Amino acid sequence: MMKKIATVIHRGWINWLRKKINLFPLNQDELINTLRQSHKKNIIDSAVLGMMEGVLRIDNMQVRDVMIPRSRMKFLHINDSYHSILTQVSETGHSRYPVFDDDRDDVEGILLVKDLLKFVGREDEFNIKDVIRPAFNVPESTKLDNLLTKFRNKRNHIALVINEYSSTAGLITIEDVLEQIVGEIDDEHDDIDDHAKDIIAYDNNHYIVKADTEVKFFNHFFGSQVTPGKFDTIGGVVTHEFGHIPKSGEELQLSNFHFHIKSSNSRRITLLRVIQTKKLP
Repeated sequence: MMKKIATVIHRGWINWLRKKINLFPLNQDELINTLRQSHKKNIIDSAVLGMMEGVLRIDNMQVRDVMIPRSRMKFLHINDSYHSILTQVSETGHSRYPVFDDDRDDVEGILLVKDLLKFVGREDEFNIKDVIRPAFNVPESTKLDNLLTKFRNKRNHIALVINEYSSTAGLITIEDVLEQIVGEIDDEHDDIDDHAKDIIAYDNNHYIVKADTEVKFFNHFFGSQVTPGKFDTIGGVVTHEFGHIPKSGEELQLSNFHFHIKSSNSRRITLLRVIQTKKLP
C-alpha cells in the first residue's frame, strides 16, 4: 500500500498541478508561491498544500539528510538464536533488521520479522541464513526522489546507506521518505516521550535537529541557554528570530549556534541543520 501511495504522490501531483493551475511558473520557488496563493484563495486546503510542497522539497534533499545513523541502528547477528531475536524484536518493535557477521560493515542481509512466523512451534529448525534477504544499498548522496523511485522499482521498504568509504553509514526506510511529504507517521511502536531521535549528530559539532524539539531538551542536550520566550520548540524560536517562516536553505546565527533550514512548509520549519560554533561557559 505504501508503494502505491508513493507512486501516486511522486508521479501524479505535478501533472495534476499543471492541468489545474493556469500559470507557468519559471522555477520551483515560483511554483511554491503559486501553490500558496492557491491556498489563500481556498483552491487547495492547508494539508494538501503541505504535501505538495513536500513533493517539491524532496527534490532538494539527499539520503544523508533523513537517514537513521549507524549509531541508532538496531542490528541482529548472524549467529543469533530464534528466541534471542524474538527478545530483541519485542524490545524494539521494528519489522526489519540488518544482519551482520564479523562487523557492522559486513551486513549479510535483512531479516523481515514476518519470516519468523513460519518457525513457530519448530524453532529448532530455524537458521537465520535461510530467511535473510539481500540488502539494498544506496550512497549517502542519493536524492530522495530517486530513492523513492528505486524503492518502488525494487519493491523494497528499507535500504542500507553506504558512505564514501563503503562503510555502513545508516539506514533509510520508505516511511522516512514519505514523512518528508506527508509529515510524521506515528505507529503503535512510536514513543512520544522519546527524545533520542530529535537531535542526531553526524559530524563534529554538526547536528540534524527536528524543529519540534522542545527548547528545554535542546538546551539540556547542548548545555546551552537558548531563551525560549513564549515558544516551546526550537523551531518556534528560530522562526521568531527570522520574523517569517523561512524557506529551505535560509540561515541564521543565534547565540552560539548556526541554524540552516533543511526543510519547511507554508506553516512551519520541520528540519534544521545545526552547527554549534562554541560552547558557552
